[in-house]
Amino acid sequence: MNRKLTVTLGVVALVLVAGVVAFQQFWIYIPGVIGRIKNPIQPFHEVTWASGAAPAPAAGAKRPPNVIVIVADDLGINDLQSTGEGVANGALETPSIDSLARNGVSFVNGYAGNATCSPSRAAMMTGRYPTRFGFEFTSVPVAFARNIVRLGGHGPVKPIFYEDRVAGMPAVEDLGVPASEVTLAETMKSAGYRTLHIGKWHLGEAEGLRPQDQGFDDTLGFYAGGGMFLPANDPNVVNSKQDFDPIDRFLWANLPFSVRFNGSKPFHPRNYITDYFGDEAVSAIRANKDRPFFMYLAFNAPHTPLQALKSDYDALSSIKDHRLRVYAAMIKALDRNVGKVMAELEAQGLTDDTIIIFTSDNGGANYIGLPDVNKPYRGFKATFFEGGVRVPFFVKWPGQIQPGSTTTARAMHFDIFATAAAAARAPAAKPGVLDGVDLLTLASGKASDRPLFFRSGHYRVVINGDWKLQLSERPKKTWLFNLKADPTEQTNLAASNPAIVAQLTAMLDAQDRRAAKPIWPALIEGPIWIDKAVDGTPMPKDAEYVMWAN
Repeated sequence: MNRKLTVTLGVVALVLVAGVVAFQQFWIYIPGVIGRIKNPIQPFHEVTWASGAAPAPAAGAKRPPNVIVIVADDLGINDLQSTGEGVANGALETPSIDSLARNGVSFVNGYAGNATCSPSRAAMMTGRYPTRFGFEFTSVPVAFARNIVRLGGHGPVKPIFYEDRVAGMPAVEDLGVPASEVTLAETMKSAGYRTLHIGKWHLGEAEGLRPQDQGFDDTLGFYAGGGMFLPANDPNVVNSKQDFDPIDRFLWANLPFSVRFNGSKPFHPRNYITDYFGDEAVSAIRANKDRPFFMYLAFNAPHTPLQALKSDYDALSSIKDHRLRVYAAMIKALDRNVGKVMAELEAQGLTDDTIIIFTSDNGGANYIGLPDVNKPYRGFKATFFEGGVRVPFFVKWPGQIQPGSTTTARAMHFDIFATAAAAARAPAAKPGVLDGVDLLTLASGKASDRPLFFRSGHYRVVINGDWKLQLSERPKKTWLFNLKADPTEQTNLAASNPAIVAQLTAMLDAQDRRAAKPIWPALIEGPIWIDKAVDGTPMPKDAEYVMWAN
């Protein structure tokens, strides 16, 4: 009897140990499994973009221009030849995107609304600093934040998870732009435009916060941060997994390959997601060619997971590094699909009657392990160094903008709202509501200089004139740079210029008083290394970093 009991207990112990080992190995997949149970993915089905004629214009009135805002995801300032060397020292050409700069105006000092995606997109959609309405951090599930910390960070400084803040977290579906904010889509719709969204949203998933609830007539894409470009085992895809990066490991384990159309159940796209979004943008243009339309085309390329079409990968055989080649191939697909949009406008005779604005939501990320994405600037996504917030920023409007022009006027994402609204002759917002200005006014040199502010928790930044002040509480650090003399932020002048530090700090304090309490708290703070990409090699012990709150 005792022997049987001993054997039974031994078996139970082995089962428990095996269960623990299995859980430790497979726990990372649990959020994705739960998500697919809650929202099973349907087979591919065609979508139909509603067509229609333009409303009868007033006597003597001209049809207002169409407006297309194209946003790349984590595209570095050095990834295009029009703003840098291009990927792999120019081995990748980006002719379609570069043509927007060549045939429009390039804002060489173009800035993101924030150094991560959600707040930047909130700035575009509202024309306001997102901190003014409490949208301070990128919306992520609690499981994502907790698991990123559990998987560990990079180098000698470890990320922190604030367990005590979980109780104050709304459901991830509720992390979005408040319905009380007036969106760009709502403004364009009020001016008689058909409003179209394709691609990434990441501004709220609950009813009332989705694209179709925030002014878009038609929406195709994903509510959350993104998805797979193709299934990982698809014969047409080439993958690059960064096993050294906890974010990458979480994405590969959990992201679906799916989209929704006008609130439908999720379904599989037809093909590689960048091509799918480009093809559907073409279909949407064709359906709406006879009436003014506003299109927000938000690609998720080249954000991780790094997945390229095999045909694009094979076309870049001169790039020997596998990860860099996959990344370049993703941008090749992005450029191809920007070209599709431009070709369709030409085919429909709409080129001269369409404004195209192109930008990226923030700078390139350090966790892809590619050091040159933001060259020559210091910093990456999730820092307010220039590499994290300086982005490609082009506006093309034939007949209104001198082709090939450049301007040093500082543009920011919230200026997109004012630009589109002015072109649409939409009703003006109340004074003081919008923070942005018309980009055409900026390009003409008629707008006065203004300070630009950035904030994520304890980390605050202001650019005023030639000066840029960065204040961080963790680590306790003050950086002061003269961007005119030192645009790549090499020389910290804080110690020798206390009066300027005091003046700019006072400006930051005043901006904070205009901010709203964050809608949700930051659950994590993690080190973002300023000068070294994360590639699995040891991080120098004296490497500078910021603790990014999210």
